[in-house]
Amino acid sequence: MNMKQVERWSPWLLLVAVIALWQIICSAFNVSEFIFPSPVRIWDQFMEYRSLIAGHAWRTFWVTMVGFGIAIVVGVLLGFVIGSSRVAYAAIYPLMTAFNALPKAAFVPILVVWFGIGAGPAILTAFLISFFPIMVNIATGLATLEPELEDVLRVLGAKRWDVLVKVGLPRSMPYFYGSLKVAITLAFVGTTVSEMTAANEGIGYLLISAGSAMQMGLAFAGLLVVGAMAMAMYELFSVIENHTTAWAHRGSQNH
Repeated sequence: MNMKQVERWSPWLLLVAVIALWQIICSAFNVSEFIFPSPVRIWDQFMEYRSLIAGHAWRTFWVTMVGFGIAIVVGVLLGFVIGSSRVAYAAIYPLMTAFNALPKAAFVPILVVWFGIGAGPAILTAFLISFFPIMVNIATGLATLEPELEDVLRVLGAKRWDVLVKVGLPRSMPYFYGSLKVAITLAFVGTTVSEMTAANEGIGYLLISAGSAMQMGLAFAGLLVVGAMAMAMYELFSVIENHTTAWAHRGSQNH
């Protein structure tokens, strides 16, 4: 097995090892399923309630994708503005950093007052928690454009807009895809947190309902479904990144 095959299979081997150790600990110490359910118990509850979980998972998925889509649009636009102007960088970036430091769960009650219980608060929470990494990475990619390269292009007749659009944005693509892989996981967190307090469906709602009924296996199954959806989207962005920005990863592909 060569190094590339080891890298490909290592996450799955580690996952199997963790699940096996988890099951052994639960069985050896006779851990109560109401405290920490075993993988076998979680799988049993998943199969028993698979239709219910699928319905809640679909709701969480599309709500997250809507909020994430808005985050991409707003994050790219703000990142472009901040990264293309030193004045904008100095004025907007500190304010956005301060805003990002605020706990997004604290916005949920306010969003409920504004939009009521339902998809609205979950979409906006997913947006609020995920747009910042996108904005920062786009701004960083544009702001760190080499001055020497920009000077050469300006001498050759390129305008500031041409430099940003034709050189700055393509150069920012690795930053952009890196931010997407971080932001999508945050978006699922935001949706789930909002659904726990401001929804009557979704995985977050399922977690609260299962916890109240002491069905911890069902609650863990819901958590694993959220993790699987986030991991699937992460891998999707990785595949897209590898096919569209191969020039930025030539060094890593030679190993």
